Formats: sequence, C-alpha cells, structure tokens
Amino acid sequence: MSHSEGIIGTLDEAVETLAAEARELYLDRHVPVLDAPPSPLSFYREYVSPNKPVLIRNALQHWTANNKWTPHYLREKIGGCVVTVAVTPTGYADAITEGKFVMPEERRMEMSNFLDIMEHPDQHSGVFYIQKQNSNFTDEFREIIGDVESDIPWGTEAFGSLPDAVNFWMGDTRAVTSMHKDPYENLYCVVRGSKTFLLIPPTDAAFVPYETYQAAKFIERDGEFQVEDDLDTGEVPWIAVNPLDPDLSLYPEFGKARGVEVTVREGEILYLPSLWFHHVRQSHGCIAVNYWYDMQFDIKYNYYNFLQNVNSVNRKMTKI
Repeated sequence: MSHSEGIIGTLDEAVETLAAEARELYLDRHVPVLDAPPSPLSFYREYVSPNKPVLIRNALQHWTANNKWTPHYLREKIGGCVVTVAVTPTGYADAITEGKFVMPEERRMEMSNFLDIMEHPDQHSGVFYIQKQNSNFTDEFREIIGDVESDIPWGTEAFGSLPDAVNFWMGDTRAVTSMHKDPYENLYCVVRGSKTFLLIPPTDAAFVPYETYQAAKFIERDGEFQVEDDLDTGEVPWIAVNPLDPDLSLYPEFGKARGVEVTVREGEILYLPSLWFHHVRQSHGCIAVNYWYDMQFDIKYNYYNFLQNVNSVNRKMTKI
C-alpha cells in the first residue's frame, strides 16, 4: 500500500508522507552524474522541471580559466585590483554564533594581498573568503571575465533567461557556508580544487528547524574578534542546526531529513535547484564561479510556501 492510500491523522504524518513519497517517486538516492553537458531540453525535462540536482562532468573544458587561473596568473592579471573579502575567526560566516546570526567582517584589499594570505593562512588572524555575491565577478573581476563564459548556454536556454548574477568564490579550507536555501537556479562551476555540498530537498522542509536570531557582525579589534549586534538589520530567521553535528535532543525532527552529499571537482558543474537546502565545504584555495538564474515563481513555489506555513502552524500548535 502506498503512503497516499493510508489514513493520515495528523499534520506530522502528512509532512512525513510528503517527504517519503518524494523519495519513492522521483528523488535519487545519490546525485546523478552526467559525463557531458546535456541538451537544453533534456536538462529541463529531467532535472529542472522535477527540481532535482545533477553533477555534470567534462563541462568546462573550453574555459581558458582551467589553465590560466594559477596564483601567478591571478597576481599578474588582477593582483592590483581591490576585492571584497569576508573575514571571520573560525570560517563560519552568515551562521549562528553565540546565539546570534553573525555576518562576516568585510574588508577591501588588493587581490595580491589576499593571495598572500591563501599561501600562508596560519600567519594571519582570521579565516579569509571571497564570497561576496550580487554578481561580484562582473563587478570586481572584470579583467578575467573573458576566461569563462558569460553564461552557461544550455542552462540559459533551459531557464529561458540570462543569469541574474555571476559570482566568484575563493578561500580557505576552513571557510564553511552554513545551511541555507536560495530562490535561484544555481549552476555551480569549480575551476580549482573541490567543493562538497550536503543537500536536503525542499520536501524535507518540515524537518529543517528555524529560529529567530539577533543579527550581528564580526569585528576584529587589536587582533581579537568581537560580535557586535547589527541593530539596523534586527532579527533574522535562520536554520538552527549544523547538519554535520545536529543537536537531535533539541531538534529531533531533523533526524528525519534525508540529505545527499556530492563533491564537485575541477571542470565539473553542479546544478543546484532552487529552494534546496545546502551546506558547503571546500578544499584550500578552491576557486569557483556560479551562475544564478531566477527561479520560476510558479505552483512549485506556492506549494513550498504552503508547506512552510503549515509547518510553522504545526510547531506553534505543538508548543501550546
């Protein structure tokens, strides 16, 4: 008997059935791998429409960045360019620290100085990561834009639009991206090193706990990092668990989430569908470029918001 044929008596059972049916009907146990880029039609039909991730190998062979983007080349080409760098004491930016949602200290420095830090990270206070979004690649790295494509053609055709943003990423292996989700279709391209993604599907959203936290920022003074409240931002809803070490005594429902892990290596692209929760680690000095395409705010988005609202009501009811 399928889950849909059973009798559902509570909201908890309803959301558990939703997640179970998604795993039974269409979600893969592992992220599927393609050995070459797909056609726009097959990419849309097999992955975009069902909202499923896929790893694509041999996808960036034509990029000159593959051979060019060495530390020597970057020093020569953009060493004097000023870039925005996120700095934290532990590598966790935009994450929960000391019971607050803490954002990194942002510093402006020449790329050559950043490369010096990458070569000798232990000689510097803090963990440094180029992670500014909002299309930082086209804003701060114009001199090397020609080393990659301005878009991913088969992705652009499948999504029906050009990228909304193109971002450049490079940093310390200690720099970790805390679990979150984005309202974008993401084509994540690794040029140097590797990135490891832990992914949780939107159908497991009921198991991913959120809390509301005071926003704050790291500030380094006299070699010591301090956490200062960001009163302008106020309170921020954020995921309350570290998926690598969740406190299941406090958030037992997270134990029902079923994540998949995938490592993206040089020359590979990960299609990360909109609204999938993801947590990211990387090798030291990893370089990546990602393309954000606007998601379609269609019935899938409506259903996802409905699930979030139902889950919020259910949690409030269980606390009464």
